[in-house]
Amino acid sequence: MYRRRRIVVFGGVAVVIVVIVIMLVSLLTPKPPGGPSPSPSSSPAPSPTPSGSPSPKPTASKTPSPEPTPSFDKTAHSIDNADSIWVVVNKLRALDPIDYAPDDLVYPDVVNINNQPMRQQTADALVTMFDAAAADDIGLTVQSAYRSYATQVSVYAGWVDSEGQEAADLTSARPGHSEHQTGLAVDVSGSSGECSLQICFGGTVYGKWLAENSWKYGFIVRYPDGFTDVTGYEYEGYHMRFVGITLATEMHDTKVPTLEQFFDLPDAPSYE
Repeated sequence: MYRRRRIVVFGGVAVVIVVIVIMLVSLLTPKPPGGPSPSPSSSPAPSPTPSGSPSPKPTASKTPSPEPTPSFDKTAHSIDNADSIWVVVNKLRALDPIDYAPDDLVYPDVVNINNQPMRQQTADALVTMFDAAAADDIGLTVQSAYRSYATQVSVYAGWVDSEGQEAADLTSARPGHSEHQTGLAVDVSGSSGECSLQICFGGTVYGKWLAENSWKYGFIVRYPDGFTDVTGYEYEGYHMRFVGITLATEMHDTKVPTLEQFFDLPDAPSYE
């Protein structure tokens, strides 16, 4: 009996000792900082979904494309019809009909030495140009303008008689090939008469003013310096050809000096 008690007492003491040892081990073992590590099998928490509808993304504004510059319409007027202000007449291109005569000839209110008429549009533009020149103290006069087919027969024959045909062809057109017959051409002189109808006219104050300003009023220097192989005529800084402001401006801006080059026509240095 006594022995059994001793066993019980010793057993109880042993249990108490084991419990105490376990508690001491638990207290003395260091714990990792930040609390318990998550289980390797645990999944990361999903990001919170914002409440409400998502904000729309801003749309980038599109810069409008610039409007293309319209190309010049070279077909706006005929270059073949004798009535057209763009008609091209030269040694390879005779007027059709060859004895063409315009039906709107007038006499502009300017100094007109030989009292020759010109077409209405030419006259209107010429008066405006002469007024502009006068405002710059440049006095201009008309030396010659429209010449009929019959008149050109006489004029050309006179040049041939005095200079020979080869020289005549450099300065005077054969009948039916003259710009003067269109009523669109005007030979201009200065009020002083200096270098009138001569190559040196281009070097005068009158010739320089015309070269710099005539395009503003619809005229071009039809036979420019250095282009005899294209036009067939020597330099005539006094020979103004009316083509209208639109074409004159385009030729000025693109620096194309002759109608042959502008309209892609063959050079016309001589007759066929």
